[in-house]
Amino acid sequence: MSRPPLEVADLIRAAGTTFFEGSRKWFTWLHLKILTAIVCCRTSALGGHIDECSHCGQRAISFNSCRNRHCPKCQSNARDRWLQARRRELLPVPYAHVVFTLPGQLAPLALQNKSEIYGLLFRASAETLLTVARDERHLGADIGFFSVLHTWNQKLLHHPHVHCVVPAGGLSPDHTRWVGARSGFFLPVHVLGRVFRGKFVAGLRQLHAAGKLGFHGSLASLVEPAAFAAMLRGLFRCDWVVYSKRPFGGAEHALRYLGCYTHRVAISNHRLVALERGEVAFRWRDSAHKNKKRLMRLALDEFLRRFFLHVLPRGFVRIRHFGFFAHRRRGALLPLCFALLGQTANSPTVTDSTPTDVHRPQWLCPQCGGAMVTLERFTAAEARFRSPPIAHQQQP
Repeated sequence: MSRPPLEVADLIRAAGTTFFEGSRKWFTWLHLKILTAIVCCRTSALGGHIDECSHCGQRAISFNSCRNRHCPKCQSNARDRWLQARRRELLPVPYAHVVFTLPGQLAPLALQNKSEIYGLLFRASAETLLTVARDERHLGADIGFFSVLHTWNQKLLHHPHVHCVVPAGGLSPDHTRWVGARSGFFLPVHVLGRVFRGKFVAGLRQLHAAGKLGFHGSLASLVEPAAFAAMLRGLFRCDWVVYSKRPFGGAEHALRYLGCYTHRVAISNHRLVALERGEVAFRWRDSAHKNKKRLMRLALDEFLRRFFLHVLPRGFVRIRHFGFFAHRRRGALLPLCFALLGQTANSPTVTDSTPTDVHRPQWLCPQCGGAMVTLERFTAAEARFRSPPIAHQQQP
């Protein structure tokens, strides 16, 4: 994919100190750390390395990446490594995609209590899937899945939701057979929505009783138990949205599908169109009108404010595994799943022309496609004081 003409780092540089000065009320050291990482990513400020093609001898100088999980330029390699690690865990069955979304009334509370609310969103959605799937009236099986947290919508507004990718089936309660879901159907969304609402509201009550929630600004009155209970009662006046995509494809399809969700950031650089007269133009997909692509313009400071809404707390895990994919259970239960499905855990479920244990070069030569080999590494200080590199003469 070609390099985009505009990047989030360019927008931060263009905003300069005016954005920082106008955001002091909510801008923390973590925001500053991420801002600095994005601006310095793949520049001489982080040092770099000199590479040479092992075939044609073409040389190139590259600067290091920041590897921050909020940086739009640093997610592709992390995603590829994660998918490669999951390759042998994919079961040869159809997969379902289930999305649990928090109602808009809880968005301000989630912004002020990210660790607690996002953690509760993971737990409540996972318990909902495990409970409903275990019910004999629906599937009657122990399932496994992984969940990915997203906190944005296409307009960069705060929209917390969890994507769950689930094999359409599970182990029978006695773990002696594989129970497959009905064709074209996984679990009823209206049941999932009601159970999810009940579990999440119960979790909110526990957090409030334990004093783990903070209330600031317009939410300060919710410190009082009576006011908080009244807010919780209002959450039962509407249905909570749970989306379930019909089971699709198999392991190979699922692997490609996973890459669309696992390591996304709020907006990719390729969606940015222009920066003109202090306004940022970017593309967004209108899901209310058959995913029609539209163009939105925001003031530069407003765009950056929305971008930094989606900073995750330090150390927060945004990809989690549950059921028989959980780290404590997969060692025993995954081989059992493969055995019941008539396949060994060591036989790959996704065909690939390159063995998984062979090291793949991260960068290929732009001239001949050969593997690039690192000749020299240099620090940011060395990059500042070293002489300019001698231009490499290409073969005619």
